[in-house]
Amino acid sequence: MPSDAPAWSLHSQLTKDTIDIGDLPLCRVLVVKDAHYPWLLLVPRRPEAVEIIDLDEVEQAQLMTEISRTARALKDVTHCDKLNIAALGNAVPQLHVHLIARRTSDIAWPRPVWGVAPPLAHDAEEVQKFISALRRKIWLG
Repeated sequence: MPSDAPAWSLHSQLTKDTIDIGDLPLCRVLVVKDAHYPWLLLVPRRPEAVEIIDLDEVEQAQLMTEISRTARALKDVTHCDKLNIAALGNAVPQLHVHLIARRTSDIAWPRPVWGVAPPLAHDAEEVQKFISALRRKIWLG
């Protein structure tokens, strides 16, 4: 990357709403601070990326690999009924991909999760167990 290229940083709203659990080759992996759902974000560490098409083709392929790897881990850890995977970006323009483990018993089922209920704070011990399990499954063993 040229020295005059803009530096990547996480959008302030994503910083506020998530817990950083580490980096894959392309993406920062974050847990959304809402215990209603096991909910992750993947944020490609590329300055000014708003849309998937803002990534070059190699980065797009890497993003799909990281989505698949993380989604498999999320499904394995949560034993969810359905995975919701989406890149919306209507409220936060920085490119990010939502991976949400859904259960037929969750508060929003079968509707989308947005706006159904205010975020529920995580139990500190439970979220650390969740993060540890994910980190083992995704990349750290």
